Amino acid sequence: MYLSLWPGTPYPLGAKWDGKGTNFALFSENATKVELCLFDKRGRETRIELQEVNNFVWHGYVPSVGPGMRYGFRVHGPFEPEAGHRFNPNKLLIDPYAKALDGDISFAEEIFGYRWGDPKEDLGFSDLDSAHHVPKAVVIDENFDWEGDKLLRLPWHETVIYETHVRGFTKLHPEIPRKLQGTYGGLAHPAAISHLQSLGVTAVELMPIHHYLANPGHLATQGLSNYWGYDSIAYLAPQQSYCSSPKLGSQVIEFKQMVKALHKAGMEVILDVVYNHTGEGNHMGPTLSLRGIDNACYYRLVDGDERYYMDYTGCGNSLNVRHPQILKLIMDSLRYWVLEMHVDGFRFDLASALARELHEVDRLAAFFDIIHQDPVLADVKLIAEPWDVGEGGYQVGGFPLLWSEWNGKYRDTVRDFWRGEDSRLAEFAYRFTGSSDLYMTNGRSPHASINFITAHDGFTLMDLVSYNEKHNDANGEGNRDGDDHNRSWNCGVEGDTDDPEVLRLRAKQRRNFLVTMLLSQGVPMLVSGDEMGRSQKGNNNAYCQDNPLSWLDWELQEENETLLDFTRQLIHFRRRHPVFRRRKWFQGRAIHGSGVDDIGWFNPDGEPMVEEQWNDGFAKAIGVFLNGAGIATADPQGNRIFDESFLLLFNAHYEEIEFALPQGLSAGSGLW
Repeated sequence: MYLSLWPGTPYPLGAKWDGKGTNFALFSENATKVELCLFDKRGRETRIELQEVNNFVWHGYVPSVGPGMRYGFRVHGPFEPEAGHRFNPNKLLIDPYAKALDGDISFAEEIFGYRWGDPKEDLGFSDLDSAHHVPKAVVIDENFDWEGDKLLRLPWHETVIYETHVRGFTKLHPEIPRKLQGTYGGLAHPAAISHLQSLGVTAVELMPIHHYLANPGHLATQGLSNYWGYDSIAYLAPQQSYCSSPKLGSQVIEFKQMVKALHKAGMEVILDVVYNHTGEGNHMGPTLSLRGIDNACYYRLVDGDERYYMDYTGCGNSLNVRHPQILKLIMDSLRYWVLEMHVDGFRFDLASALARELHEVDRLAAFFDIIHQDPVLADVKLIAEPWDVGEGGYQVGGFPLLWSEWNGKYRDTVRDFWRGEDSRLAEFAYRFTGSSDLYMTNGRSPHASINFITAHDGFTLMDLVSYNEKHNDANGEGNRDGDDHNRSWNCGVEGDTDDPEVLRLRAKQRRNFLVTMLLSQGVPMLVSGDEMGRSQKGNNNAYCQDNPLSWLDWELQEENETLLDFTRQLIHFRRRHPVFRRRKWFQGRAIHGSGVDDIGWFNPDGEPMVEEQWNDGFAKAIGVFLNGAGIATADPQGNRIFDESFLLLFNAHYEEIEFALPQGLSAGSGLW
């Protein structure tokens, strides 16, 4: 096809349709030539050399090209891996700013920039064309009728998060039409929303929906796939396979419809985002996008040995957040999801990797400074997974203002407490009250702590009380993958059993975990399926299991009706009582006239805890009094908040313990 080319503009980056034609723009600092590649309906390719370059942005405007046009880039430059350059125009490259992709990557020799089997490994230049094996970017029409929809901006202290997977949540749902199962449309279906509303959760945290590398070679050869999706290849494009329609670009519309439906039901949408690395992997990985566009700019390379990548993620590479253009890519992506897709917040995978300006983790790194002053992002929910695999990467409690964190210390402490580990009372008290030891000194509030017992990564709640060891043989790695230290207890039998005493104890332990998490100060996060006893048969790393092992089995609702009803009542109980979701820290101050503090700690004898008891190794029982008259904050109208008072009794001992009620507490105190 013949197409004319006008100069166009360097911004915005990506493809922008204006109703008459489309502007294309791509950043590459070290390229010598950039070709825009357009594909017709039959897949025939037309290449157009972009002649205009401003500030390393290659750009051009093509009249008459509009929504539905598929495209990619070929970028010319030096192929010098030892100097960090891996340009190869034989590889069709995905636009980093693509709003939608068509197709998935097929694992083949053609997608690699080097020759397979070459004795020089990744140093040999490949002349094989990859166009038939990589997805094409799609020009989209960004117009959408939001019907007045806006971000919900629910207060943090009222938030209850439900972590789930778009595909896995609805894939087996019997009330959702088969066409919609496992899709954005399925999550927006009334049957799915009804379950979430009945639970009482206020935010749905979606595992990665950025278009990702679904079938990496090491999994494809075993008949497995990248189910979790933590290998992004396009930070502005929703995953196409989660869309129910085959129409080009329809995943954008369906995603927006899902967000609108969830907002209408009163629930926020939080995205799990992976800006620390991409699916291109290490130096032996494929050339799909950033590697071929400008490897030396986009990735952190080893100083003095630029053939190799700095790997703070365990996934082969790390994005170069020291470079302003890479920071811009991340920020443009985040703003797009808020402004155009109406997303309410983000959970940042391995967020410590984003703080590495040099080698050390710097809590005041440029990335955090930029977000702090950004008028769009400073006002949405920001959650860090506060660790990576690099030296000094465990940064729980180390993130700045505006950030909440997955509190790994909460998870570990509560697991240890309920499996009867010694010397946990003092730390248990810190975790139950919001982890002030981690978050108060730098000005943050209790909501900085995202409290969780389980997450997608690790045992489900059912497996946490059913297995002492991981059972990951189905992953094809000889059970070597996944964490070996799960802080779990099988209650006497490993795995499935019909022993009534073991089953009774497991049910009790699940309730213990749920009560602890949902009545702790901070923000609770429930994992999809834990409310109805979902098991992965001891697999604590089901990242590659796109099958019923990972999907939510909705028949469990009937089998575990008691647990589901208990979880619902517990969440609604929390939401009714502000004493369990304080906006500010406990101070232990005396409440005037009552002689009782805002919080009190008691031993089983009903006496206040004394210092030596906190460090008593074998003590495993404690009572905590929460004074509903001691909430030192006002409601939105400025009125003093009052609630019932509660005495909670925790016993992690293997035997029953009789508690004496403390003397002098209000006769009207509630008791959970």
